[in-house]
Amino acid sequence: MGRGDLSDAEWERLRPFLPVSNGRCGRWRDHRQVIDGILHRVRTGVQWRDLPERFGPWKTVYERHRLWSADGTWERLLQQVQAAADAAGEIDWDISVDSTIVRAHQHAAGARTDPPPVPGQRGSHRRGTPGRGAVAESGRPPGGGGAGGEGLGRSRGGFTSKLHLSADGCCRPLSLIVTPGQRADCTQFKPVLEVIRVPRPGLGRPRKKPDSLAADRAYSNGPIREYLRRRGISHTIPEKTDSQAARLRKGARGGRPPCFDEDRYKKRNTVERAINRLKQSRAVATRYDKRGYIFLGTVTVAALTIWLRT
Repeated sequence: MGRGDLSDAEWERLRPFLPVSNGRCGRWRDHRQVIDGILHRVRTGVQWRDLPERFGPWKTVYERHRLWSADGTWERLLQQVQAAADAAGEIDWDISVDSTIVRAHQHAAGARTDPPPVPGQRGSHRRGTPGRGAVAESGRPPGGGGAGGEGLGRSRGGFTSKLHLSADGCCRPLSLIVTPGQRADCTQFKPVLEVIRVPRPGLGRPRKKPDSLAADRAYSNGPIREYLRRRGISHTIPEKTDSQAARLRKGARGGRPPCFDEDRYKKRNTVERAINRLKQSRAVATRYDKRGYIFLGTVTVAALTIWLRT
């Protein structure tokens, strides 16, 4: 086993949920060897063509990663690992939400303007059967139509992407979304929470609702607070200075100030530490993938590694 490869225990946790061949496309190269190659690339940021020979043909490793990023396999694997942790009571559902900017390498620009192919259709790779207890739904991967459709945004320093995420109290990512770098944090608050889907053992709907939530001032507005109250989620979000001044000017008509738990807010650093863990993977700290859905798959692989090894 090389540095960064799956251990025997980690492999046994993933093996039951991996796709299997449908018998019409020939035998797949060993999943464990290919996954080790993907982990090596995510950890080091090396070009696909420069993968060590022990991982097999680089084209096979890349195509497996591209296919699993398109059909939702990485998301399903992450959900199943989260489900096992939740069944053991190891998830701290006092979550935090934040975002981080990711600089895009010049190799990330220049994606085709046509949308990616649908997995399973002619002209694309056939998809294997999803793993047991599949939750993540597959479909056409997003993208196409230029840099904005691929999650690339212009900034003074060049192309950037923004990674929006929620993290549990143990500094592990629960949900991930990739947008252009100039996208405001508050616009992605609801999508980030709605992506949380932790399956339950046996029958039952996946868990989507946290016990409590903490976020910084970027998420302090009326619609977000109303959304959290409607879902019954207790939250700690500091009030913006201008919002506080406007409320005070109205006097009694301004209403009561939003509740704020200072001790609970101190735990918001868990999402910052989760971001630091993700960016220890060089392919996450700097974006090299042209397609947005492939970069999201790369980030999901890094999050999956965090869950397996913490």
